[in-house]
Amino acid sequence: KRVPIDKCTSQRCIRALKTVKADHAPPQLYTWRWKCSSAVTPRITSHYTICPRDKDPRWEGVEMERFADEADVVIVGGGPAGLSAAIRLKQLANEQEKELRVCLVEKASQIGAHTLSGACLEPSALNELFSDWKERGAPLNTPVTEDVFSLLTKKYRIPIPMLPGLPMNNHGNYIVRLGHFVRWLGEQAEELGVEIYPGYAAAEVLFHEDGSVKGIATNDVGIAKDGSPKDVFERGMELHAKVTLFGEGCHGHLAKQLYRQFNLRENCEPQTYAIGLKEVGLDYTNPYLSPFREFQRWKHHPFIAKTLEGGNRIAYGARALNEGGYQCLPKVTFPGGMLIGCSPGFMNVPKIKGTHTAMKSGMLAAEAIFPKVTAKDLASETAGLHVPEYEDNLKKSWIWKELYSVRNIRPSFHNYFGLYGGMVYTGVFYWILRGKEPWTLKHAGLDSAQLRPAKECTAIEYPKPDGKLSFDLLSSVALSGTNHEGDQPPHLTLKDDSVPVANNLAIYDGPEQRFCPAGVYEYVPLETGEGMRLQINAQNCVHCKTCDIKDPSQNINWVVPEGSGGPAYNGM
Repeated sequence: KRVPIDKCTSQRCIRALKTVKADHAPPQLYTWRWKCSSAVTPRITSHYTICPRDKDPRWEGVEMERFADEADVVIVGGGPAGLSAAIRLKQLANEQEKELRVCLVEKASQIGAHTLSGACLEPSALNELFSDWKERGAPLNTPVTEDVFSLLTKKYRIPIPMLPGLPMNNHGNYIVRLGHFVRWLGEQAEELGVEIYPGYAAAEVLFHEDGSVKGIATNDVGIAKDGSPKDVFERGMELHAKVTLFGEGCHGHLAKQLYRQFNLRENCEPQTYAIGLKEVGLDYTNPYLSPFREFQRWKHHPFIAKTLEGGNRIAYGARALNEGGYQCLPKVTFPGGMLIGCSPGFMNVPKIKGTHTAMKSGMLAAEAIFPKVTAKDLASETAGLHVPEYEDNLKKSWIWKELYSVRNIRPSFHNYFGLYGGMVYTGVFYWILRGKEPWTLKHAGLDSAQLRPAKECTAIEYPKPDGKLSFDLLSSVALSGTNHEGDQPPHLTLKDDSVPVANNLAIYDGPEQRFCPAGVYEYVPLETGEGMRLQINAQNCVHCKTCDIKDPSQNINWVVPEGSGGPAYNGM
C-alpha cells in the first residue's frame, strides 16, 4: 500500500526517518531457524533480497506501508553527473520561468562524502555549466604545470616523452580534491532550488504496470543483523517521477537491475574495471594478487619513495573504475529513465578522467528531458517517459568523439606483446591516426572470468609494511572514516552461502580476502575445528564494489546498506 503525500509532508517524513536512524535500539533475540540457509552451510546472508520477508514469521503483522511522493525528475546519486543534471534542469526551468521539481537522493551522509578520485579535472564541461565558475568560488586552485610519465622497472625509471596531442597530456587541467568540488556543485544546485536528500540510499527501482520506470524507493531502516525487524523499524519512502536519472557511479546497485530488466547490454561488450588505488586493473589472472599490497609495494620504488619520504599518512580509500570505454557502453535510455555518468561508463581511460564526461552526460540528459517533462499534454504526471533523444545527443557530442578516438588503447595492452605492445600502439596508431583506424579491438571479457585456479599460479610474497611508506590494511581502513550501523543485515549478500567455501576457497584459495581493499572478507576455521567458513566484516566496506566485480563465482551481490553508512572521505 502506498500513501501519496505532498512536498512538506515528504520533508517531515525524511526528518522522521533521520530520527529513526539515530536510534540504536538493542537487537532482539530470536530462536527461529532460517529457512534460507542449509543445515550444513553456516548462515552468512540475512538480507531480505536473498531471504524474503514473506517467508519469515518474524515479519508477520509488521506494517509495510510506504509513503509516496511525486517529483518531475528524480536523480539517484549526488556525484558530478547527478548534480550537473540537476543544475542544468533548474537553469533551464529558471530561464523559461517554468515550475520544475527536481529531487536528488545520495546514500552518503553528506554530498561528497563517498567521492574518491585523483583527481585531475578537465574543465570543459564545467565551462559549459558555469562560465563564471571562478567568480562562484569553484575549488579549482591548482593548475597542472608539468606531466611526468614513466615506466618503472624493479629499481629504475624509464621516462616516456609526453608528446603533444596524447590523451595523457594535462595542459589546461586542474588538480582538485573531487569531494570538495562535488560539495561545491551541491551548493550551486541547492541555490537553484534542487531538493537534495543526503543519507538516503535508493534501494529499489519501481515500475509502472506497463514496465516503465516509475521511480525509486529509499532503503528501510531499523532492521537487525539477523534480518528481523527492530522496534524502530521504518519503511523507506517512494519517490515517483516522470523521468528518473541513475547516476550511481561505477557498477551501480540499481543499474545492474536495469541492465537485466531492459537488456541494456545486449549490443556491447562486458564492462571491464580497475580499482582506484593506483589504477590496478581488475582483469588480473593470479588469485594471489592483492591490489592493496601491490600499492604498498609500489610506494617503495625509489622513484616514488623520494616523493613520499617524510610525509604522514592522513587518509585512505578505494574505488572501482569503469575502464571498458566505447566498446562497453550500454544502451542508456529506457522507458521512464536514463543512465548518466560513470554508471554506464563514460570514463576516458588513457586520460584517466571521467569527471568532465560524467558532467556532460548529465547536462545532455537534462537538456533532452526538459521539454518532455514540462510539456502540457502529458497523459500522466508520473508517466514513465521514454526520451531516446538523450542517446542521440550523446552520439553527436564531444563525449562520443573523445571515447571513440581512444577506444583501442586499453585493449591493445591485451595483445601478444602485452605492456610494450600497448605502448607502441598508443605511440604509433593513436598519435598518428588519432583513433581513425578502421578497426575496433576487443577486451578480454569479464574481469570475474580472468582468474586462473590457484594450483596454476604461484603465491606472491609481499614485503612486510614498514609503517612509514607502507602500512597494514586495517589501520588504513580506519583512516577512511568508514562507519556503518553495526546491527543491520550485511549488505554484501551471497546468492548461495555455500559457494565461497565450495568454489572460491577450493579452487581459487579464497581470492576475496585479497582483492577486497578493506578487509571485509576472511576465511576462518569452523567452530567445530573441521573446515573453514567465510566471515563478512560488512562494517569495513568502503563501497568500492570490487567484490561484486571480481568474484569468480559472481555470487556476491553488493546492495545498499542503511543510508549514511560507508566511508567519509572529506574531499580526498
